[in-house]
Amino acid sequence: PGKRASPLGDAGTGLNHTEMVSDAEREPTIRKVADRLAIRFPAAPRHRIEGIVAEEYDSLDSGRIRIYIPTLIENSARSRLHRELNT
Repeated sequence: PGKRASPLGDAGTGLNHTEMVSDAEREPTIRKVADRLAIRFPAAPRHRIEGIVAEEYDSLDSGRIRIYIPTLIENSARSRLHRELNT
């Protein structure tokens, strides 16, 4: 109970997609993706970046192929931030 395949996949964490992690990995995943996006979007408030990343995480959290979740989250959040900051 409370264990699932890693949402981090091979995203620089040393974990692979077959390792089991607790739901506690949600926040570190969000933080790592938000860190990368904050560098790319310095004008965006940090809380907004984290909010978007959290929404994208939650929308993909039930996916079966979890190894790609961090990449998909980052791509979707990047697109949303780009639209918000360039309109």
